[in-house]
Amino acid sequence: MTLVLFSLGVYTAATGSGLACQAQWPLCSDQLIPALTINPDFIEWFHRAWAMVTGFLIVGVAGWTWLGSGFDRRTRLAATLAVAILPLQITVGAITVTLSGLVPGGYAVSTHAAHLIVALAIFTLLGLATIWGGGRGNARLLRAAAGIAVAGIVASALFSRAVPVLTYAPPAQAAFYIAGLAGHLGLVATVAYATAAVRSGYDGLDAGTAAIVRALAAGSMTALVGTLLLGRDLVLYTATWQGINLVALGVAVALAAGAMWTLRGTGELRDGSVPIGGD
Repeated sequence: MTLVLFSLGVYTAATGSGLACQAQWPLCSDQLIPALTINPDFIEWFHRAWAMVTGFLIVGVAGWTWLGSGFDRRTRLAATLAVAILPLQITVGAITVTLSGLVPGGYAVSTHAAHLIVALAIFTLLGLATIWGGGRGNARLLRAAAGIAVAGIVASALFSRAVPVLTYAPPAQAAFYIAGLAGHLGLVATVAYATAAVRSGYDGLDAGTAAIVRALAAGSMTALVGTLLLGRDLVLYTATWQGINLVALGVAVALAAGAMWTLRGTGELRDGSVPIGGD
């Protein structure tokens, strides 16, 4: 739900629908529910409605971690922090559409950047709550996370404004963020599982290798976040910024691929033998 909300928000802004609803919030053009046809008012309203449902689900996830059994402190903390910063995201979103015209310049670069960064923080915290709440990791999950990271980053590059393969139209922008965030979630999982491996170890994976994988994934994540920020109209997108964007994408792919390569064969019995019991 949060991943889809990200793409809906990007699509809404890219189509100019964020300025629809006569710059009103929470009403839309003096209505609670606008005409249910594909128009700017409906796109903006649907984005808000999806955000509201997602917000309630985020609160529900946090409650589940506290009321359910088997969740550790870090899982509860991640889910609770997501709820704690949710009001900030709602407030920034309201300011972005100018809060019924009361906040001049609300639809500005600074609020767009803040809206994106806070949303990314919530998405990351929910990812950590899911990963940590799912039980102990293993080398197979670590390899899968690194593979998802590489696939997501490469796919995002195909939709990126830095790579002239597709026109960076609203649908392409939404697809860029879906792919990029999938890659980001893969990197978050890679860092989380590698950290667990450093602390307790996985079969076939030593702490030194896990530490290298964690460092590579963290570096890739930093570069990828830069591309996600450059995917919005936060700068005057000149040839220089396009070059910086391409470098960031290249670094993100290279480091994630390095992590995946480092993990090749871990957790597997390479010679086909089986453990022997007894003295």
